[in-house]
Amino acid sequence: MPQNSSLSVAAIILAAGQGTRMKSRLPKVMHRIANRTMIGHVLDNLTPLAPISVTAVIAPGMDDVACEVAPHNIAYQTEALGTGHAAKSARQALADTGAETILVLFGDSPFVSTATLRKMVERRQETDKPAVVVLGMRPADPTGYGRIIIEADGSVAKIVEHKDAIAAELAVGLCNSGVMAIDAAVIWSLVERIGNDNAKGEYYLTDIVALARQAGRRCACVEAPAEELLGVNSRADLAAAEKLYQHARRHAAMSEGVTLQDPETVYFSSDTKLGRDVVIGPSVVFGPGVSIADNVEIRAFCHIEGTCIAQGAVIGPFARLRPGSEIGEDAHVGNFVETKNTKLGAGAKANHLTYLGDAEVGAKSNVGAGTITCNYDGFLKEKTLIGKGAFIGSNSSLVAPVKIGDGAIVGAGSVITRDVAADALAVARGAQVDKPDWAVQFRKAKAAEKAARKAKD
Repeated sequence: MPQNSSLSVAAIILAAGQGTRMKSRLPKVMHRIANRTMIGHVLDNLTPLAPISVTAVIAPGMDDVACEVAPHNIAYQTEALGTGHAAKSARQALADTGAETILVLFGDSPFVSTATLRKMVERRQETDKPAVVVLGMRPADPTGYGRIIIEADGSVAKIVEHKDAIAAELAVGLCNSGVMAIDAAVIWSLVERIGNDNAKGEYYLTDIVALARQAGRRCACVEAPAEELLGVNSRADLAAAEKLYQHARRHAAMSEGVTLQDPETVYFSSDTKLGRDVVIGPSVVFGPGVSIADNVEIRAFCHIEGTCIAQGAVIGPFARLRPGSEIGEDAHVGNFVETKNTKLGAGAKANHLTYLGDAEVGAKSNVGAGTITCNYDGFLKEKTLIGKGAFIGSNSSLVAPVKIGDGAIVGAGSVITRDVAADALAVARGAQVDKPDWAVQFRKAKAAEKAARKAKD
């Protein structure tokens, strides 16, 4: 996306927190919501602003976070001395960017929207040119949040941390989210002046509001819904964030022309793509990398990831489509069918109890119930190729690598180990043997044996 030069913005993402309350080996910002890391959500929301530069501030040893934010810049906060100290750690990485505004965000606040960030930057560019624009909210329970104190003229006088606030300040409902848009020309001079004379002995970035005011600069506030500014500090918070995301995503899907028969039971990934007139049944889960075209029906209890589904296809119920699956137009994948790294051609059907792995199934082919592509020999994965208009009888095993030609028929119960020519019939099973009256003689013999044992006892 081309840079939006009119915004002229750079960004700092504070992401050095270890997240001890998560009780996890993962850094806090690497925990996932809708199969996307929290810091990944922050980056996604930043991207449409086309920032000149993005720097993530992390702690030493957070190599997985560095990989997640690549190719953006990394700065290290070697000691946990507060948000002001963390922001200062990014100074060198942001040198000479030419940005007019620097956004400061948090890697554990994944839902701050692009629209809100844009509003903050645009407020920074208004005629009064505030040195700092803070992002405020009005949560139902403000306990623990810093308060934003507003002057009579609407400007921000100061931000007071909860532990340092007096009773009158605690009565204020406007709370600080921590997100800021700061004039790049003064940010570092302000940050250098932040002290740590407070209840926690930390360097609060919020102090730059008072410092800017002392320098004769105006500060302003932009508000956003509290749900958008949710911070995640525990597993319970993570679950609440997932619930919020899914609720919003379901409503967005329905507003865009998707039918959800039981919305609260459908789970999306952050990258799920849905066409119009898609119908999704109850208890459907979308993993990462799913793209669904128009007029597709996903029936109940399906799990789909890494899959492209063309228009008119019908999936499920109880189907599992694994990564690398491509389902063609008007194809059918039925109950208890699993596909992996498989292409199903237009109009092809696999309706029951089937595993198709590392396979290509031609258009209009029919794969019978109980069919398995035996794609793994214990060492290597091999491919099964099924031509157009082929018919695979029920309970067949296709031992890869093998090719079934166009229009060929495989008899039910066959184990196919060699290629089958186009339009040929292949039957590979033991010959049927019939023995007249054998069952009658068998039952008589067993009855006599049972009677003998009873007499002996």
